[in-house]
Amino acid sequence: MKTQTSVAVVYHSVTGTTAGLAEATLRGANQIDGVRAFPVRIEGGDIHEGRYRNASALKAMGEADAIIFGSPTFMGSVSAQFKAFADATSEFWFQRHWAGKLAAGFTIGNNPSGDQLNTIQYLNILANQHGMLWVGIDLPGGFDPEGRNRLGAQSGLIAHARDGMLDPADIATASYLGSRVAALSRRFVPERVENGSYSL
Repeated sequence: MKTQTSVAVVYHSVTGTTAGLAEATLRGANQIDGVRAFPVRIEGGDIHEGRYRNASALKAMGEADAIIFGSPTFMGSVSAQFKAFADATSEFWFQRHWAGKLAAGFTIGNNPSGDQLNTIQYLNILANQHGMLWVGIDLPGGFDPEGRNRLGAQSGLIAHARDGMLDPADIATASYLGSRVAALSRRFVPERVENGSYSL
């Protein structure tokens, strides 16, 4: 087993609620021994002519063992800024740099539904495009003693903001998601062998 694994939390936030979920996710991941979690915030200044350009951030994500994606839900999908980042990853998609890494995702909207599931599914597809291994939430919605996963999404964290404020249960769910991905990274992250493939 590796002496340390790393988890990148890459996200775009406009009002601060997605950033709040990212911070909770980082706290949860960093609670796991042997894991270093770090944020990668997608900024407007990193986007030039519609394409995300931040080589150092992409390099850091490439060295991580797991990546947790986060975006608000705008018009039923990820934000334009997150999409610019996702499109930029196609530049190394064919090299399979992210293949075998763990992945997970979270989103937030102003409505209890608001098509947030489509955002989670977009993040899942992005991960699958890269050959990543998707981690869902194993908390049964409506049955968790602490009230986590209150909206009952198993594919990823779906949160609902009320008057621009995060619900404490959603914050707790984000922390749980971070710790779950981090713990799994300690157990299941494959080692790269000489030919560039992975061995579990």
